Amino acid sequence: MKIRAAVLEEFGKPLVVQDVDLAGPKSGEVLVRLHACGVCHTDLYTASGADPTGYAPAVLGHEGAGVVEAVGEGVTLVRPGDHVVTLFAPECGTCLHCLSPRTNRCLAIRDEQGQGHLPDGTVRLSRGSEPIRHFMGTSTFAEATVMPEIALAKIDPAASLAGACIFACGLSTGLGATMYTSQVERGATVAVFGCGLVGLGAIAGARLQGAERIIAVDLAEGRLAMARAHGATDTLLGGPDVVQAIRDLTGGYGADYTFEATGNVHVMRQAVEAAREAWGLATMIGVAGKGETLDIVPRYLITGRRVAGSSFGGVKGRTQVPLLVDRWLAGEIDVESLLSHHIRLDDVNHAFDLMEAQDGIRSIIHFD
Repeated sequence: MKIRAAVLEEFGKPLVVQDVDLAGPKSGEVLVRLHACGVCHTDLYTASGADPTGYAPAVLGHEGAGVVEAVGEGVTLVRPGDHVVTLFAPECGTCLHCLSPRTNRCLAIRDEQGQGHLPDGTVRLSRGSEPIRHFMGTSTFAEATVMPEIALAKIDPAASLAGACIFACGLSTGLGATMYTSQVERGATVAVFGCGLVGLGAIAGARLQGAERIIAVDLAEGRLAMARAHGATDTLLGGPDVVQAIRDLTGGYGADYTFEATGNVHVMRQAVEAAREAWGLATMIGVAGKGETLDIVPRYLITGRRVAGSSFGGVKGRTQVPLLVDRWLAGEIDVESLLSHHIRLDDVNHAFDLMEAQDGIRSIIHFD
């Protein structure tokens, strides 16, 4: 079938929206007709050429939601008509990692996915005789996509697909970091560095976990105002003195849990130093640049602070994304306020411009 898609032709150049060919699903695969897709920083990171694992040509996009249109042989997890969220982090349910409550890092299709292939080592996207690779196993900057069934989360059809798509990455990453990776305790004090979509998700997650005090840190007053709307009790402008400011707010001790959602290694260090002595847990959610390292004074660790990383918030996609969507439908998460710009596929490069200007929280591509 012919579809319209945004193709990364060359790193550092605008994406090219064009007609491409999409083959039907093979065994274990599903054809999804996309209705909405969020434009995430990871897409921009890859398009810029900063990602050392990037490849081209490829159809970018990974924060999608749509409706199952067709299934391949042997598919049992979804059926035509199901509403789904795409998952760059699949959940096979049977590998060593899926069977462990300690991680969401499914092992089933990682190697081929990292090369831009579907699990059988081939692609379904092409342009004439030229193959086009899949991005993060999803390629959702397109009218339709073919994905493995284990990389789709079936959700309540009552959920707006425009809102549901941000659960495919940014929002779930923030929510999950507090709820699943760190398991914030009721009554705890939390500090979140960075109030983009991931950071706001972490703030909302801390609120849902029953945190007593939630300190939001950002460089933009507008984002701090949004942080208060999502559950922050205190706000601080970022800068060199923010660690001391957090200690001053917490009786000199620091926060029980800190979360870094900027990808800036200097802010990561602040998150470690702002964590409470003896039991503070600093969780890194942001993605640092190529070759960057995090410099931590060992004394902060010897005196009891811990550091953790969180990929997709520790969320097991097929199992837990539908539960997060249900909490939105129950009125516990304000998703609509996070959807800043509504655009068409042809405007995808403008969405990158908005992101670099920090204009809004998430731009949503609509396909219908």
